[in-house]
Parts: sequence; structure tokens; C-alpha cells
Amino acid sequence: MEFSAKDFKDFFKAIVTMVEEEKDYLCELDRKLGDGDHGVTMSIGWQAVNEKLNNELLEEEDCAKVSITVGKTFLSAVGSSVGPLYATGFMRGAKVVKGKTVVNDNDLAEYWIAFAKGIKERGQAEVGDKTMIDTLEPFYIALEKAFAETPDFLTAFTKAVSEAKKGMESTKDLVSKKGRSSRLGERSVGAQDPGATSAFFILSTFLDIAKERTATAS
Repeated sequence: MEFSAKDFKDFFKAIVTMVEEEKDYLCELDRKLGDGDHGVTMSIGWQAVNEKLNNELLEEEDCAKVSITVGKTFLSAVGSSVGPLYATGFMRGAKVVKGKTVVNDNDLAEYWIAFAKGIKERGQAEVGDKTMIDTLEPFYIALEKAFAETPDFLTAFTKAVSEAKKGMESTKDLVSKKGRSSRLGERSVGAQDPGATSAFFILSTFLDIAKERTATAS
């Protein structure tokens, strides 16, 4: 499939909408583990991104510049730990598509692998720590494997998002080992991690956009 800078912008717009729809749910999850503000934090970050999409990025046709601007804008708007993580992810992804106005299946696979690995590297968390890495590491491992076997991005990404969902759901049974929620110890068991959840929502939003683009092209 081919994916243009406009498609990337449409994807980021779709995240803005999704975050507003899921804001209360993400806060509800966070109330069980932290400050209860994860949904609000994500909303602040993505509303700032929306402002850029409607102004500075309106005519931008370089996929990398769109992704870099989104990452930097989110970082500037969000003071919490999630800011540097997503900023790193989107900026690492941008390196893969540097100078390209349209990207192909291979570029998209590399973009998302770089995105997820960048966040893991920056966040220094492991699977089992009850963080967004429980969503993102199974995702990128599955994407690498599936794309190597069948170089069809949509097929590989669909499998990867399925693994991401399992990873997100696994956080319910984990004891939190990172961040503020780690103070809860055993009391954190039973609650799904909000960061793992919002990370899954972002991946599934991209899957929806990719499916739409594939359907339109065929």
C-alpha cells in the first residue's frame, strides 16, 4: 500500500478524535493506578497536535516532517513521562521516512518498528513492568516476524495489533514496577495499565486508517 503525508495527517487527526472519545475511560483506568489524569494528559497533547495539523502542517507533504512536528508538539504540550516517550517514537519513525512524500509497505513496517523500539529504549521498561511496553514490545516483535514472512504491510500490521491487544490485556494481572503506580505493589493487580491501553488505541487507530486506504485503493 502507498501512504502519503496527507494519510499520516489523517491518521493523526483520527488519534485526536479517538483520544477525546476515550479520555474518560483512560482517566478511569488511571484512577486505579495513578493520578487519574492520563486521558486529560493525552487530550492536552493531541489537541496541541491538532492545532499544528490545522495550521503549520496543512500544506506539508514530507511524511518525516509531519511525524517530527507531531512528536515535538506532543512533547512541548505534555509535561509527564508520556511526552518524551511518544516524541521519541514519532521522531524515530520519522528517520525511516525522511524526505519521502509517499511511503510503501516496507517503509511503513520500518516506521512502526522504529516507533515502538524507540519508546522502549527511551522508557527503559521491560515486558511485565505494567507499562505501555507490554503493548509495544509484543507488537514490534510480531510486526518484524510477520512482515519478514509475508511482505504485505496490512497483513503483518493486523497480526501485530492482535499481539498488542494481548499485551495490553496482560497488564491487568501484573504488579506495577514502574512509575507512581509501583508504590501500590500487589494492589495494582486487577487494573489494566492506562499507558498500555492508550498505546493500543493508537495502533488500532492506524490499523483502521490502513484498512480504509487499502479498501479505497482496490
